[in-house]
Amino acid sequence: QVQLVESGGGSVQAGGSLRLSCAASKYISCMAWFRQAPGKEREVIATIYANIGISTTYYATGVKGRFTISRDNINNTVYLQMNSLKPEDTAMYYCAARSSSACGLRVEYDYWGQGTQVTVSS
Repeated sequence: QVQLVESGGGSVQAGGSLRLSCAASKYISCMAWFRQAPGKEREVIATIYANIGISTTYYATGVKGRFTISRDNINNTVYLQMNSLKPEDTAMYYCAARSSSACGLRVEYDYWGQGTQVTVSS
């Protein structure tokens, strides 16, 4: 079992930035960020795979160029740096993980955090 704990959410004005963190209870190779806005389906926004010096990232089209996923493998933490935030980025953001080299945007994740709210005002 892997426990995931997100932090860093909050309220910001459009154009601002936030950095989310997700601390895992132990190393796990594939980690991702999802979000779910009210009345909408949960969507994956970024994934990162890291193992033995290899690191691969994937981004959903809507956040590419504005969001950056990264990880600290020593502290088992993944980050999501969000810049140029828009009101449509308002959502609950979730960290997820799976122990696999298949770490793209269309795979199932086994472990989930409790979520952290991001609110962007215009």
